[in-house]
Amino acid sequence: MSLKHWILYKLIPWYTGLGITKRTVTLEVRGRKTGKLIRVSLSRTDCSGHSYFVSLGGDSAWVRNVRAAHGQAFILSGGKTPVQLIETKSEERAPVLLAYVQERAFTHSGAQASHLFFNLGSHPTLQEMQAIADRYIVFEIVPRGSIP
Repeated sequence: MSLKHWILYKLIPWYTGLGITKRTVTLEVRGRKTGKLIRVSLSRTDCSGHSYFVSLGGDSAWVRNVRAAHGQAFILSGGKTPVQLIETKSEERAPVLLAYVQERAFTHSGAQASHLFFNLGSHPTLQEMQAIADRYIVFEIVPRGSIP
């Protein structure tokens, strides 16, 4: 295992799972190929009273694992909370993406995130986010057991 892999997939998820970081948490989900629990650090975004995860890499490995697990996962942030992740429709993503860049993430300010991850200016508009929303995957985070 390389040092980079160890830092990204062991050290950082361990750290964000402690609950020290306000917005960045550790997502734990069963791997679709190995069946082993996989941990990844993600920044949670709040929008209109709901919480979300945004996949900046589109159809990334953690997204495929969540889909294979039918949305069942855990959030580690000072404890272990069972959650159901519900994929949002493309037309519902723009406000969440805009909220994502209006908050500071673990390593980037909102303005940096807007430029680095969305290729937009420092203060993007809802219309700009609507134009690119289909490039990103967004999951609503719902505590397991609270789904009707």
